[in-house]
Amino acid sequence: MGRTSLLQRIFALNVAVFALAGLVLALTPATVSAEIARREAAVLVAVLLTISAIDFVLLRRALAPLRRLATLMETVEPLHPGRRLPLDESHEEIRRLTIAFNGMLERLEDERRGSVARSLTAQEAERLRVAQELHDGIGQSLTALMLQIDRAARDAPEPLQSELADARETTRTLLREVRDVAIRLRPEALDDLGLENALEALCRRIDEQSEVSVRLSVAPDLPPLAPEAELVVFRVAQEALTNTLRHAGAATAALTLEGGGDGDVTLLARDDGAGLGDSVPGGGIQGMHERALLLGGTCQLQTLPDGGTEVRLRLPIAEVAA
Repeated sequence: MGRTSLLQRIFALNVAVFALAGLVLALTPATVSAEIARREAAVLVAVLLTISAIDFVLLRRALAPLRRLATLMETVEPLHPGRRLPLDESHEEIRRLTIAFNGMLERLEDERRGSVARSLTAQEAERLRVAQELHDGIGQSLTALMLQIDRAARDAPEPLQSELADARETTRTLLREVRDVAIRLRPEALDDLGLENALEALCRRIDEQSEVSVRLSVAPDLPPLAPEAELVVFRVAQEALTNTLRHAGAATAALTLEGGGDGDVTLLARDDGAGLGDSVPGGGIQGMHERALLLGGTCQLQTLPDGGTEVRLRLPIAEVAA
């Protein structure tokens, strides 16, 4: 029927069905008495059921493209952008609806990408500000306090020296914790020494502060990455290892960073813990997905067949190369 409207198609099919019913009554010897006999009633019921069945089958076939379109709409996943519905050129309403839906998806993806970019930019700026205040403000104050305790301990009587020594060690511990918080907020190694050194420092810190042994492997042919891409890779690795420490109960973990061969930069974070189980994804996992989307990539989490969790971050090389 070509590019006819859905209304026209339904109308035409119903007209065809009723015309067929009229032909049946006109060309067959069937008649209806003033008082309908049982046989005539049976014929009428049979004709009615037949017409209804034919009408249902034809309408179902006519509306099949709309059902297919609805099914495809249900499979669209916001965390996996770029998927578009194929156009059906034989149905005008379906074609226009598909074009409108694809346009809506594109606008939503653009808006979400822009809002995520603004949110993450503001978040990183706030992290940097707080890290600087911790380092330059509280950190320096604690350092000055520790020096004052040292001077006081030299002139204090013997009974107070042990207490001042304990206070000095407590202050040193606080200073180290403040510096650790500042590094987690904004790693200096990432800004000063690059991604590989920042990942090494992250793995080393986890080795020193927990019972999880972390192994790092960085491909030697890894292409240079833009600062935004390095930050995304580091934050996803940081969040994955943090989840391993808090929830997995793992003994070992591994970070692998490779890229270039298949046109993607890939970060793999694996552990030998309990896996995802029935846990509900939280804000950290949502943040990993959003950071990947910001650069046109994907972030997938799965439980490995032999136990443990895998986080796979893929970033297209065209979007992240320096």
